[in-house]
Amino acid sequence: MSEYIERILRARVYDVAIESPLDAAPRLSRRLGNTVLLKREDLQPVFSFKLRGAYNKIANLAEPVAQRGVICASAGNHAQGVALAARRRGIPSVIVMPQTTPAIKVRAVIDLGGEVILHGDDYDAAYERAIVVARERNMVFVHPFDDPDVIAGQGTIGMEIARQTGGQLDAVFVPVGGGGLIAGIAVYLKYLYPRVRIIGVNAADSTAMTESLQQGRRVGLDKVGIFADGVAVRRVGEETFRLAQQHVDEMLTVDTDEICAGVQDIFEDTRSIVEPAGALAVAAIKQYVAREQLRDRRLVAINCGANLNFDRLRHIAERAEVGAQREALLAVEIPEERGSFLRFCRTLGQRSVTEFNYRFESARAATLFVGFGLSGGRAERQQVIAGLRAAGYTVTDMTDNEMAKLHVRYMVGGHARGLEHERLLRFEFPERPGALLRFLEAIGSCWNISLFHYRNHGSDAGRVLAGIQVPPGTQADFMLHLAELHYPYTDETANPAYRLFLGA
Repeated sequence: MSEYIERILRARVYDVAIESPLDAAPRLSRRLGNTVLLKREDLQPVFSFKLRGAYNKIANLAEPVAQRGVICASAGNHAQGVALAARRRGIPSVIVMPQTTPAIKVRAVIDLGGEVILHGDDYDAAYERAIVVARERNMVFVHPFDDPDVIAGQGTIGMEIARQTGGQLDAVFVPVGGGGLIAGIAVYLKYLYPRVRIIGVNAADSTAMTESLQQGRRVGLDKVGIFADGVAVRRVGEETFRLAQQHVDEMLTVDTDEICAGVQDIFEDTRSIVEPAGALAVAAIKQYVAREQLRDRRLVAINCGANLNFDRLRHIAERAEVGAQREALLAVEIPEERGSFLRFCRTLGQRSVTEFNYRFESARAATLFVGFGLSGGRAERQQVIAGLRAAGYTVTDMTDNEMAKLHVRYMVGGHARGLEHERLLRFEFPERPGALLRFLEAIGSCWNISLFHYRNHGSDAGRVLAGIQVPPGTQADFMLHLAELHYPYTDETANPAYRLFLGA
Protein backbone atom coordinates (compact mmCIF):
# COMPACT_ATOMS: atom_id res chain seq x y z
CA MET A 1 0.00 0.00 0.00
CA SER A 2 2.80 2.43 0.86
CA GLU A 3 4.27 2.00 -2.63
CA TYR A 4 0.92 3.03 -4.18
CA ILE A 5 0.59 5.99 -1.82
CA GLU A 6 3.98 7.22 -3.01
CA ARG A 7 3.00 6.65 -6.65
CA ILE A 8 -0.23 8.62 -6.16
CA LEU A 9 1.53 11.51 -4.43
CA ARG A 10 4.07 11.68 -7.27
CA ALA A 11 1.53 11.17 -10.07
CA ARG A 12 1.86 13.60 -12.96
CA VAL A 13 -1.72 14.39 -13.81
CA TYR A 14 -2.15 18.12 -13.33
CA ASP A 15 -0.34 19.05 -16.54
CA VAL A 16 -3.61 18.10 -18.26
CA ALA A 17 -6.20 17.38 -15.55
CA ILE A 18 -7.98 19.72 -13.17
CA GLU A 19 -8.69 19.11 -9.51
CA SER A 20 -12.36 18.40 -10.08
CA PRO A 21 -14.86 20.01 -7.71
CA LEU A 22 -16.76 18.06 -5.08
CA ASP A 23 -20.20 19.59 -5.54
CA ALA A 24 -23.18 19.25 -3.25
CA ALA A 25 -26.36 17.73 -4.70
CA PRO A 26 -28.95 19.64 -2.63
CA ARG A 27 -32.13 18.28 -4.23
CA LEU A 28 -31.00 14.66 -4.07
CA SER A 29 -29.65 15.19 -0.54
CA ARG A 30 -32.97 16.53 0.71
CA ARG A 31 -34.86 13.68 -0.89
CA LEU A 32 -32.61 11.01 0.62
CA GLY A 33 -32.08 12.63 4.02
CA ASN A 34 -28.30 12.40 3.59
CA THR A 35 -25.60 14.69 2.23
CA VAL A 36 -24.71 13.57 -1.30
CA LEU A 37 -21.54 15.00 -2.86
CA LEU A 38 -20.69 14.63 -6.55
CA LYS A 39 -17.03 14.29 -7.58
CA ARG A 40 -17.23 16.02 -10.94
CA GLU A 41 -14.84 14.08 -13.18
CA ASP A 42 -17.27 14.84 -16.00
CA LEU A 43 -15.71 18.34 -16.00
CA GLN A 44 -12.23 17.15 -17.03
CA PRO A 45 -10.88 18.38 -20.40
CA VAL A 46 -11.90 15.10 -22.08
CA PHE A 47 -15.08 14.83 -19.91
CA SER A 48 -13.78 11.78 -18.05
CA PHE A 49 -11.36 10.76 -15.29
CA LYS A 50 -9.46 8.53 -17.70
CA LEU A 51 -6.90 11.15 -18.75
CA ARG A 52 -5.40 11.02 -15.24
CA GLY A 53 -4.15 7.45 -15.52
CA ALA A 54 -3.33 7.66 -19.22
CA TYR A 55 -1.26 10.82 -18.82
CA ASN A 56 0.55 9.53 -15.74
CA LYS A 57 1.56 6.38 -17.62
CA ILE A 58 2.74 8.21 -20.75
CA ALA A 59 4.49 11.00 -18.82
CA ASN A 60 6.57 8.40 -16.96
CA LEU A 61 7.81 6.64 -20.12
CA ALA A 62 11.52 7.00 -20.83
CA GLU A 63 12.13 9.21 -23.86
CA PRO A 64 13.47 6.45 -26.21
CA VAL A 65 10.47 4.27 -25.31
CA ALA A 66 7.95 7.07 -25.73
CA GLN A 67 9.18 7.94 -29.20
CA ARG A 68 8.02 4.53 -30.44
CA GLY A 69 4.47 5.79 -29.93
CA VAL A 70 1.63 4.47 -27.80
CA ILE A 71 -1.39 2.31 -28.49
CA CYS A 72 -4.44 1.36 -26.43
CA ALA A 73 -7.79 -0.38 -26.61
CA SER A 74 -10.74 1.54 -25.30
CA ALA A 75 -14.48 2.14 -25.61
CA GLY A 76 -13.73 5.85 -25.67
CA ASN A 77 -12.80 7.62 -22.45
CA HIS A 78 -9.36 6.03 -21.96
CA ALA A 79 -8.81 6.54 -25.68
CA GLN A 80 -9.25 10.29 -25.36
CA GLY A 81 -6.89 10.37 -22.40
CA VAL A 82 -4.21 8.51 -24.33
CA ALA A 83 -4.66 10.67 -27.43
CA LEU A 84 -4.44 13.88 -25.40
CA ALA A 85 -1.41 12.69 -23.42
CA ALA A 86 0.38 11.58 -26.60
CA ARG A 87 -0.31 14.90 -28.28
CA ARG A 88 0.98 16.74 -25.21
CA ARG A 89 4.21 14.71 -25.33
CA GLY A 90 4.51 14.97 -29.11
CA ILE A 91 4.37 11.26 -29.89
CA PRO A 92 2.02 9.24 -32.17
CA SER A 93 -0.97 7.35 -30.78
CA VAL A 94 -3.13 4.54 -32.14
CA ILE A 95 -6.51 3.79 -30.56
CA VAL A 96 -8.34 0.51 -31.19
CA MET A 97 -12.03 0.96 -30.38
CA PRO A 98 -14.97 -1.47 -30.52
CA GLN A 99 -17.26 -0.89 -33.48
CA THR A 100 -20.05 -0.23 -30.98
CA THR A 101 -18.27 2.84 -29.55
CA PRO A 102 -20.48 5.97 -29.59
CA ALA A 103 -19.60 8.25 -32.50
CA ILE A 104 -18.97 11.19 -30.20
CA LYS A 105 -16.05 9.32 -28.61
CA VAL A 106 -14.58 8.25 -31.95
CA ARG A 107 -14.73 11.83 -33.23
CA ALA A 108 -13.14 13.14 -30.05
CA VAL A 109 -10.13 10.82 -30.44
CA ILE A 110 -9.64 11.87 -34.05
CA ASP A 111 -9.84 15.53 -33.05
CA LEU A 112 -7.08 14.92 -30.50
CA GLY A 113 -4.79 13.53 -33.19
CA GLY A 114 -5.18 9.83 -32.51
CA GLU A 115 -5.33 7.21 -35.27
CA VAL A 116 -8.52 5.18 -34.78
CA ILE A 117 -8.92 1.51 -35.65
CA LEU A 118 -12.46 0.15 -35.20
CA HIS A 119 -12.47 -3.57 -34.42
CA GLY A 120 -14.83 -6.05 -32.77
CA ASP A 121 -18.00 -5.63 -30.78
CA ASP A 122 -16.53 -5.13 -27.30
CA TYR A 123 -13.43 -4.13 -25.37
CA ASP A 124 -11.93 -7.62 -25.33
CA ALA A 125 -11.95 -7.90 -29.13
CA ALA A 126 -10.43 -4.43 -29.40
CA TYR A 127 -7.80 -5.35 -26.81
CA GLU A 128 -6.70 -8.44 -28.72
CA ARG A 129 -6.35 -6.42 -31.91
CA ALA A 130 -4.41 -3.68 -30.12
CA ILE A 131 -1.87 -6.21 -28.80
CA VAL A 132 -1.28 -7.48 -32.33
CA VAL A 133 -0.85 -3.96 -33.74
CA ALA A 134 1.48 -3.03 -30.85
CA ARG A 135 3.80 -5.91 -31.77
CA GLU A 136 3.62 -5.15 -35.48
CA ARG A 137 4.46 -1.44 -35.02
CA ASN A 138 6.67 -1.78 -31.92
CA MET A 139 4.47 0.61 -29.95
CA VAL A 140 3.94 0.84 -26.19
CA PHE A 141 0.61 -0.57 -25.02
CA VAL A 142 -1.13 1.65 -22.45
CA HIS A 143 -3.56 -0.52 -20.49
CA PRO A 144 -6.83 1.21 -19.52
CA PHE A 145 -6.80 -0.12 -15.96
CA ASP A 146 -4.38 -2.95 -15.14
CA ASP A 147 -1.18 -0.91 -14.75
CA PRO A 148 0.32 0.60 -11.56
CA ASP A 149 0.92 4.02 -13.17
CA VAL A 150 -2.65 4.12 -14.49
CA ILE A 151 -4.04 3.05 -11.11
CA ALA A 152 -1.94 5.72 -9.38
CA GLY A 153 -3.20 8.38 -11.78
CA GLN A 154 -6.80 7.48 -10.96
CA GLY A 155 -5.86 7.39 -7.28
CA THR A 156 -5.33 11.16 -7.34
CA ILE A 157 -9.14 11.38 -7.21
CA GLY A 158 -9.01 9.75 -3.79
CA MET A 159 -6.31 12.20 -2.75
CA GLU A 160 -8.51 15.12 -3.78
CA ILE A 161 -11.55 13.72 -1.97
CA ALA A 162 -9.49 13.37 1.20
CA ARG A 163 -8.34 16.98 0.93
CA GLN A 164 -11.78 18.32 0.00
CA THR A 165 -13.61 16.56 2.85
CA GLY A 166 -10.91 16.39 5.50
CA GLY A 167 -11.97 12.79 5.95
CA GLN A 168 -15.46 13.80 7.04
CA LEU A 169 -17.35 11.28 4.93
CA ASP A 170 -18.95 7.90 5.41
CA ALA A 171 -18.82 6.16 2.03
CA VAL A 172 -17.56 6.62 -1.52
CA PHE A 173 -19.43 5.01 -4.43
CA VAL A 174 -17.30 4.22 -7.46
CA PRO A 175 -18.34 2.98 -10.94
CA VAL A 176 -16.42 -0.19 -11.84
CA GLY A 177 -15.44 -1.59 -15.21
CA GLY A 178 -11.94 -3.06 -15.20
CA GLY A 179 -11.26 -1.72 -11.71
CA GLY A 180 -8.55 0.92 -12.18
CA LEU A 181 -10.63 3.77 -10.75
CA ILE A 182 -11.81 1.97 -7.62
CA ALA A 183 -8.39 0.42 -7.00
CA GLY A 184 -6.64 3.80 -6.95
CA ILE A 185 -9.32 5.53 -4.86
CA ALA A 186 -9.62 2.64 -2.40
CA VAL A 187 -5.89 2.33 -1.78
CA TYR A 188 -5.51 6.01 -0.91
CA LEU A 189 -8.65 6.50 1.17
CA LYS A 190 -8.31 3.25 3.10
CA TYR A 191 -4.73 4.18 3.99
CA LEU A 192 -5.86 7.48 5.52
CA TYR A 193 -9.39 6.64 6.66
CA PRO A 194 -9.95 2.88 7.11
CA ARG A 195 -13.48 3.48 8.47
CA VAL A 196 -14.71 5.04 5.18
CA ARG A 197 -16.61 2.46 3.17
CA ILE A 198 -15.53 2.01 -0.45
CA ILE A 199 -18.47 0.67 -2.46
CA GLY A 200 -18.08 -0.36 -6.08
CA VAL A 201 -20.93 -0.24 -8.56
CA ASN A 202 -21.45 -2.51 -11.56
CA ALA A 203 -24.07 -2.21 -14.24
CA ALA A 204 -26.41 -5.21 -13.90
CA ASP A 205 -25.31 -6.55 -17.29
CA SER A 206 -21.54 -6.00 -16.71
CA THR A 207 -20.79 -7.61 -13.35
CA ALA A 208 -17.22 -8.84 -13.80
CA MET A 209 -15.91 -7.35 -10.53
CA THR A 210 -18.98 -8.37 -8.51
CA GLU A 211 -18.74 -12.00 -9.60
CA SER A 212 -14.96 -12.08 -9.26
CA LEU A 213 -15.05 -10.87 -5.65
CA GLN A 214 -17.86 -13.29 -4.83
CA GLN A 215 -15.91 -16.27 -6.22
CA GLY A 216 -12.47 -15.17 -5.02
CA ARG A 217 -10.99 -15.30 -8.52
CA ARG A 218 -11.18 -13.30 -11.73
CA VAL A 219 -14.28 -14.32 -13.65
CA GLY A 220 -14.68 -13.78 -17.40
CA LEU A 221 -18.21 -12.91 -18.51
CA ASP A 222 -19.65 -14.50 -21.65
CA LYS A 223 -21.17 -11.18 -22.66
CA VAL A 224 -21.61 -7.67 -21.34
CA GLY A 225 -24.22 -5.00 -21.93
CA ILE A 226 -23.21 -1.87 -23.81
CA PHE A 227 -25.71 0.67 -22.50
CA ALA A 228 -23.17 1.77 -19.87
CA ASP A 229 -20.32 1.33 -22.35
CA GLY A 230 -17.78 3.02 -20.08
CA VAL A 231 -17.88 0.03 -17.70
CA ALA A 232 -18.56 -2.75 -20.23
CA VAL A 233 -15.63 -5.08 -19.43
CA ARG A 234 -15.69 -8.87 -19.56
CA ARG A 235 -12.76 -9.43 -17.16
CA VAL A 236 -11.22 -7.18 -14.53
CA GLY A 237 -7.45 -6.72 -14.27
CA GLU A 238 -5.16 -8.91 -12.16
CA GLU A 239 -3.75 -5.98 -10.18
CA THR A 240 -7.05 -4.17 -9.86
CA PHE A 241 -8.70 -7.36 -8.61
CA ARG A 242 -5.95 -7.89 -6.02
CA LEU A 243 -6.38 -4.35 -4.71
CA ALA A 244 -10.17 -4.59 -4.74
CA GLN A 245 -10.04 -7.78 -2.68
CA GLN A 246 -8.02 -5.95 -0.03
CA HIS A 247 -9.70 -2.56 0.05
CA VAL A 248 -13.25 -2.63 -1.40
CA ASP A 249 -15.99 -3.15 1.17
CA GLU A 250 -18.92 -4.05 -1.08
CA MET A 251 -20.20 -4.21 -4.65
CA LEU A 252 -23.68 -3.11 -5.74
CA THR A 253 -25.39 -3.57 -9.10
CA VAL A 254 -27.85 -1.17 -10.73
CA ASP A 255 -30.09 -1.80 -13.74
CA THR A 256 -30.75 0.33 -16.80
CA ASP A 257 -33.79 2.09 -15.35
CA GLU A 258 -31.90 2.99 -12.17
CA ILE A 259 -29.01 4.34 -14.24
CA CYS A 260 -31.35 6.51 -16.31
CA ALA A 261 -32.95 7.85 -13.14
CA GLY A 262 -29.44 8.64 -11.88
CA VAL A 263 -28.71 10.66 -15.01
CA GLN A 264 -31.86 12.66 -14.31
CA ASP A 265 -30.94 13.17 -10.64
CA ILE A 266 -27.54 14.58 -11.59
CA PHE A 267 -29.07 16.83 -14.23
CA GLU A 268 -31.62 18.25 -11.81
CA ASP A 269 -28.87 19.24 -9.36
CA THR A 270 -26.13 20.32 -11.79
CA ARG A 271 -27.82 20.93 -15.16
CA SER A 272 -25.15 18.64 -16.59
CA ILE A 273 -25.78 15.38 -18.42
CA VAL A 274 -23.47 12.46 -17.64
CA GLU A 275 -23.04 9.29 -19.67
CA PRO A 276 -24.69 6.13 -18.28
CA ALA A 277 -21.48 4.95 -16.57
CA GLY A 278 -21.25 8.37 -14.92
CA ALA A 279 -24.59 7.84 -13.15
CA LEU A 280 -23.84 4.42 -11.64
CA ALA A 281 -22.67 5.84 -8.33
CA VAL A 282 -25.73 8.04 -7.78
CA ALA A 283 -28.04 5.14 -8.66
CA ALA A 284 -26.21 2.97 -6.12
CA ILE A 285 -26.41 5.62 -3.38
CA LYS A 286 -30.21 5.64 -3.67
CA GLN A 287 -30.30 1.86 -3.51
CA TYR A 288 -27.90 1.75 -0.55
CA VAL A 289 -29.73 4.44 1.44
CA ALA A 290 -33.05 2.62 0.99
CA ARG A 291 -31.53 -0.71 1.99
CA GLU A 292 -29.69 0.55 5.07
CA GLN A 293 -32.28 3.19 6.05
CA LEU A 294 -29.47 5.73 6.40
CA ARG A 295 -29.91 9.26 7.70
CA ASP A 296 -27.51 12.20 8.03
CA ARG A 297 -24.50 10.54 6.38
CA ARG A 298 -22.00 12.08 3.94
CA LEU A 299 -21.85 10.05 0.74
CA VAL A 300 -19.64 10.72 -2.28
CA ALA A 301 -20.56 9.66 -5.83
CA ILE A 302 -17.90 9.61 -8.56
CA ASN A 303 -19.39 11.17 -11.71
CA CYS A 304 -16.84 9.46 -13.91
CA GLY A 305 -17.72 10.74 -17.39
CA ALA A 306 -19.99 12.70 -19.70
CA ASN A 307 -19.24 11.38 -23.18
CA LEU A 308 -22.78 10.70 -24.31
CA ASN A 309 -24.23 10.36 -27.77
CA PHE A 310 -27.04 12.91 -28.03
CA ASP A 311 -29.52 10.42 -29.49
CA ARG A 312 -29.18 8.25 -26.38
CA LEU A 313 -30.95 10.96 -24.39
CA ARG A 314 -34.23 9.78 -25.90
CA HIS A 315 -33.85 6.36 -24.27
CA ILE A 316 -32.60 7.80 -20.98
CA ALA A 317 -35.51 10.22 -20.68
CA GLU A 318 -37.97 7.43 -21.51
CA ARG A 319 -36.68 5.15 -18.77
CA ALA A 320 -35.73 7.62 -16.03
CA GLU A 321 -39.20 7.97 -14.51
CA VAL A 322 -39.66 4.20 -14.30
CA GLY A 323 -36.20 3.84 -12.77
CA ALA A 324 -37.02 6.42 -10.12
CA GLN A 325 -40.33 4.64 -9.30
CA ARG A 326 -42.18 7.73 -10.49
CA GLU A 327 -44.00 5.97 -13.35
CA ALA A 328 -45.88 2.67 -13.63
CA LEU A 329 -46.81 0.81 -16.81
CA LEU A 330 -49.84 -1.49 -16.89
CA ALA A 331 -51.75 -3.61 -19.37
CA VAL A 332 -55.47 -3.39 -18.52
CA GLU A 333 -58.39 -5.22 -20.12
CA ILE A 334 -61.66 -3.28 -20.29
CA PRO A 335 -65.03 -4.04 -21.95
CA GLU A 336 -65.25 -3.01 -25.60
CA GLU A 337 -68.25 -0.71 -25.27
CA ARG A 338 -69.11 2.95 -25.33
CA GLY A 339 -67.95 4.91 -22.29
CA SER A 340 -65.54 2.22 -21.06
CA PHE A 341 -62.52 4.49 -21.56
CA LEU A 342 -64.11 7.19 -19.47
CA ARG A 343 -65.12 4.80 -16.68
CA PHE A 344 -61.59 3.42 -16.54
CA CYS A 345 -60.01 6.88 -16.28
CA ARG A 346 -62.43 7.80 -13.50
CA THR A 347 -61.35 4.66 -11.64
CA LEU A 348 -57.71 5.65 -12.13
CA GLY A 349 -58.54 9.03 -10.62
CA GLN A 350 -56.68 12.33 -10.89
CA ARG A 351 -53.27 10.74 -11.37
CA SER A 352 -51.09 12.17 -14.12
CA VAL A 353 -51.43 9.80 -17.08
CA THR A 354 -48.15 9.59 -19.00
CA GLU A 355 -49.14 7.16 -21.74
CA PHE A 356 -52.33 5.66 -23.08
CA ASN A 357 -52.26 3.24 -26.04
CA TYR A 358 -55.19 1.35 -27.47
CA ARG A 359 -56.33 -0.22 -30.74
CA PHE A 360 -59.66 -1.94 -31.42
CA GLU A 361 -59.18 -5.70 -31.60
CA SER A 362 -62.48 -7.45 -30.98
CA ALA A 363 -66.06 -6.61 -30.12
CA ARG A 364 -65.73 -8.24 -26.68
CA ALA A 365 -62.78 -6.69 -24.84
CA ALA A 366 -60.09 -4.04 -25.29
CA THR A 367 -56.54 -4.08 -23.91
CA LEU A 368 -54.96 -0.78 -22.92
CA PHE A 369 -51.28 0.01 -22.42
CA VAL A 370 -51.30 2.65 -19.69
CA GLY A 371 -48.56 4.67 -17.99
CA PHE A 372 -49.22 6.95 -15.02
CA GLY A 373 -47.20 8.99 -12.57
CA LEU A 374 -46.42 7.94 -9.01
CA SER A 375 -45.50 9.90 -5.92
CA GLY A 376 -45.38 6.97 -3.53
CA GLY A 377 -43.16 4.58 -5.47
CA ARG A 378 -43.67 0.83 -5.58
CA ALA A 379 -46.19 0.81 -2.73
CA GLU A 380 -48.48 3.24 -4.55
CA ARG A 381 -48.20 1.20 -7.74
CA GLN A 382 -49.38 -1.92 -5.92
CA GLN A 383 -52.20 0.08 -4.34
CA VAL A 384 -53.43 1.28 -7.74
CA ILE A 385 -53.27 -2.22 -9.20
CA ALA A 386 -55.28 -3.58 -6.28
CA GLY A 387 -57.87 -0.82 -6.74
CA LEU A 388 -58.27 -1.55 -10.45
CA ARG A 389 -58.64 -5.27 -9.82
CA ALA A 390 -61.23 -4.57 -7.14
CA ALA A 391 -63.16 -2.57 -9.73
CA GLY A 392 -63.26 -5.67 -11.96
CA TYR A 393 -60.39 -4.94 -14.35
CA THR A 394 -57.83 -7.54 -15.40
CA VAL A 395 -54.41 -5.93 -14.81
CA THR A 396 -50.89 -7.04 -15.74
CA ASP A 397 -47.98 -5.01 -14.32
CA MET A 398 -45.55 -4.14 -17.14
CA THR A 399 -43.29 -1.80 -15.15
CA ASP A 400 -40.46 -4.32 -14.84
CA ASN A 401 -41.04 -6.02 -18.19
CA GLU A 402 -38.02 -5.17 -20.35
CA MET A 403 -39.59 -6.22 -23.65
CA ALA A 404 -42.71 -4.18 -22.93
CA LYS A 405 -40.62 -1.09 -22.16
CA LEU A 406 -38.28 -1.47 -25.12
CA HIS A 407 -40.68 -2.57 -27.83
CA VAL A 408 -44.31 -3.34 -27.07
CA ARG A 409 -45.22 0.15 -25.86
CA TYR A 410 -44.41 1.45 -29.34
CA MET A 411 -46.14 -1.38 -31.19
CA VAL A 412 -49.64 -1.23 -29.72
CA GLY A 413 -51.90 -1.08 -32.77
CA GLY A 414 -52.20 -2.68 -36.16
CA HIS A 415 -54.95 -3.04 -38.70
CA ALA A 416 -58.41 -3.46 -37.18
CA ARG A 417 -60.65 -6.12 -38.73
CA GLY A 418 -64.35 -5.49 -39.32
CA LEU A 419 -64.19 -1.89 -38.10
CA GLU A 420 -66.46 0.61 -39.86
CA HIS A 421 -66.81 4.39 -40.07
CA GLU A 422 -63.56 5.22 -38.26
CA ARG A 423 -62.19 8.75 -38.36
CA LEU A 424 -58.66 9.52 -37.18
CA LEU A 425 -58.14 12.82 -35.36
CA ARG A 426 -55.09 14.40 -33.77
CA PHE A 427 -55.83 16.65 -30.77
CA GLU A 428 -53.88 19.03 -28.57
CA PHE A 429 -54.96 20.15 -25.11
CA PRO A 430 -53.36 21.96 -22.15
CA GLU A 431 -51.20 19.52 -20.18
CA ARG A 432 -51.77 19.34 -16.43
CA PRO A 433 -52.73 16.63 -13.89
CA GLY A 434 -56.13 15.21 -14.79
CA ALA A 435 -56.00 16.68 -18.30
CA LEU A 436 -56.57 13.34 -20.03
CA LEU A 437 -59.65 12.61 -17.91
CA ARG A 438 -61.08 16.05 -18.71
CA PHE A 439 -60.39 15.47 -22.39
CA LEU A 440 -62.24 12.13 -22.40
CA GLU A 441 -65.16 13.65 -20.50
CA ALA A 442 -65.34 16.38 -23.15
CA ILE A 443 -65.30 13.81 -25.96
CA GLY A 444 -68.12 12.02 -24.17
CA SER A 445 -69.52 8.53 -24.75
CA CYS A 446 -71.81 9.11 -27.73
CA TRP A 447 -69.20 7.72 -30.13
CA ASN A 448 -67.01 4.65 -29.75
CA ILE A 449 -63.26 5.24 -29.45
CA SER A 450 -61.51 2.61 -31.55
CA LEU A 451 -57.89 3.78 -31.37
CA PHE A 452 -56.10 5.88 -28.78
CA HIS A 453 -52.49 6.96 -28.30
CA TYR A 454 -51.34 9.52 -25.76
CA ARG A 455 -47.88 10.16 -24.34
CA ASN A 456 -47.04 12.89 -21.82
CA HIS A 457 -43.74 14.39 -23.00
CA GLY A 458 -43.43 16.87 -20.17
CA SER A 459 -44.44 19.76 -22.40
CA ASP A 460 -47.23 22.27 -21.95
CA ALA A 461 -49.50 20.56 -24.48
CA GLY A 462 -50.91 17.05 -24.40
CA ARG A 463 -51.10 15.27 -27.75
CA VAL A 464 -53.63 12.55 -28.55
CA LEU A 465 -54.18 10.45 -31.66
CA ALA A 466 -57.72 9.06 -31.53
CA GLY A 467 -59.79 6.85 -33.80
CA ILE A 468 -63.52 7.45 -33.37
CA GLN A 469 -66.35 5.51 -35.04
CA VAL A 470 -68.75 8.04 -36.55
CA PRO A 471 -71.71 6.40 -38.35
CA PRO A 472 -72.94 8.37 -41.40
CA GLY A 473 -76.13 9.51 -39.66
CA THR A 474 -74.19 11.20 -36.84
CA GLN A 475 -71.62 13.12 -38.91
CA ALA A 476 -73.25 16.53 -38.44
CA ASP A 477 -73.66 16.06 -34.69
CA PHE A 478 -70.06 14.90 -34.42
CA MET A 479 -68.67 17.96 -36.23
CA LEU A 480 -70.78 20.23 -34.04
CA HIS A 481 -69.45 18.47 -30.94
CA LEU A 482 -65.85 18.93 -32.12
CA ALA A 483 -66.47 22.62 -32.60
CA GLU A 484 -67.81 22.91 -29.06
CA LEU A 485 -64.79 21.15 -27.53
CA HIS A 486 -62.45 24.08 -28.27
CA TYR A 487 -59.51 21.65 -28.58
CA PRO A 488 -57.33 22.22 -31.67
CA TYR A 489 -57.46 19.14 -33.87
CA THR A 490 -56.36 17.84 -37.27
CA ASP A 491 -58.29 15.25 -39.24
CA GLU A 492 -55.77 12.53 -40.22
CA THR A 493 -58.22 10.06 -41.77
CA ALA A 494 -56.64 10.53 -45.19
CA ASN A 495 -53.07 10.33 -43.89
CA PRO A 496 -51.23 7.54 -45.78
CA ALA A 497 -49.47 6.39 -42.58
CA TYR A 498 -52.91 5.66 -41.12
CA ARG A 499 -53.99 3.78 -44.23
CA LEU A 500 -50.80 1.71 -44.35
CA PHE A 501 -50.40 0.78 -40.68
CA LEU A 502 -53.56 1.42 -38.64
CA GLY A 503 -56.66 1.65 -40.80
CA ALA A 504 -59.41 -0.94 -40.88
